Amino acid sequence: MSRRPAAGGGPRLRVLAVNWRDRENPEAGGAETHLHEILERLAARGHAVTLLAAAWPGAAREARYGGLRVLRAGGPLTANWALARLARRLARREPFDVVIEDVNKIPFFVPMLLPHPHLLVVPHLFGGTVFRETNWLAGLCVYLPERWIPRVYRRSRVLAISPSTKADLVRRGLDPARIAVSFCGFDAGPYTLAAPPPRDAAPRLVHLGRLRRYKGTHLVLAAFARIRRELPAASLDIVGGGPERPALERLARRLGLGDAVRFHGHLPLPAMVELLHRCHLFLNGSPKEGWGLTVIEAAACGLPCVAADSPGLRDSVEDGETGLLVPYGDPAAMAAAALALLADPARREAMGARAAARARSFSWDVAADEAEALLQALVAEAGVGGGRGSAEPAA
Repeated sequence: MSRRPAAGGGPRLRVLAVNWRDRENPEAGGAETHLHEILERLAARGHAVTLLAAAWPGAAREARYGGLRVLRAGGPLTANWALARLARRLARREPFDVVIEDVNKIPFFVPMLLPHPHLLVVPHLFGGTVFRETNWLAGLCVYLPERWIPRVYRRSRVLAISPSTKADLVRRGLDPARIAVSFCGFDAGPYTLAAPPPRDAAPRLVHLGRLRRYKGTHLVLAAFARIRRELPAASLDIVGGGPERPALERLARRLGLGDAVRFHGHLPLPAMVELLHRCHLFLNGSPKEGWGLTVIEAAACGLPCVAADSPGLRDSVEDGETGLLVPYGDPAAMAAAALALLADPARREAMGARAAARARSFSWDVAADEAEALLQALVAEAGVGGGRGSAEPAA
C-alpha cells in the first residue's frame, strides 16, 4: 500500500518504542522526558507510535496521550521479561517499520527478539558506577547485561545524547560510524521570568537532582563545608528527593552545617525556578551523567556551574565559559572554584549570561528532526520503507 509522506518528509512510519517507564510513571525522570519529547513530535508529524513501558500499582494497561499509544506490562523487577514478551506478541499482529529501544538501566536486547530495523537510544550506561548505588548482587544485574551491548547491538544504529556517552560506547566496542550524537532539547520558557527576583545578598548555592548514593551529593556537602569556613553567611539549597536524603541530612549535621543547608525535596517547577533565580552558583559532584539536564535548568536561570569533570557534565558545562570543571571526588577543588567565582561577581555574571544563552539554544524540534532522520535512514537501508502498510497517527 502506498504511504503518504510525514510532515517532516519521507514516508509515515509505524514505530514501536520500548522503555522502562513512560512519562506518566511516578518514577519518570529525564530519560523519559527525552524519549517522550521526541516520540510525541514524531506522532504530531504523522507517524504512528506505540510505546511499551512498565506498569505500576493502579496504572492502566493501555493509555493514549501526546499522540502515543502506550501499552504497559510488568513492573520494576519484571519489565524486561514482560515487555519483551509483549513486543514479540505485538509485532506478530502489527506491521511495525522500525523499533526504538531506550536503554535506561538494563537493556531489553530487542535485536534478539525482533528482526526490524533498530535504533538504540542511550542516555548513559552505568558501568562500575552502579556499585556506588547498590550492593554487588543487584549491581551485577545491571553491570553484566551492559557487557553484552557491543555484541547484541553491533548492527543497530545508536543515538547517544552526548559526546561522553558516544565515547563510552566506542570504548565498549561499538562502531563509531553507527553512533550519532543528538543533544537533548530544552524548553527555556518556564525558566525565563519577566521580572526575576534579585539574587540574595548573601552567597547562596544550590544543588538539583535525585538524591541517590551515586549522584555525588555528599561531595557537594563536603565542598560546601569548606566554603562556609571562608564565607560563614553562605547557604546551600538542595532540591530533589530520593532514598539518600536521610543519610545526607545526617552528613550535613555531622559537618556542622546546621540551618545553612535547606533540603526542599521535590519542588513544583515555578517554585524551583524562583529559587534558582535567587541563587548565585550551582554545584554538581556526580561521577557520571548522560548529559546533565540539571546543569541546563540552572543555566537557564543565569547560574554558572561548578561541576565534576566527569562524563556528561563535561558536555553540559563549557569549562571556563559557562562554569568550571574540577576533578571528580575532590571537594577541596570544588570549594576553591566556587569561592573564586563568588569573589568575582563580574566573571560569575558573565558566565551566567553565557550559560543562559546556551540553554536557550537547545531545541526539542531539532532533537526530533535528528531522530526522525535516523529512523528514515534505517528504514531506507533495510528496504522496508512503504512495504509494511500505511501508517496512521495514534489517537
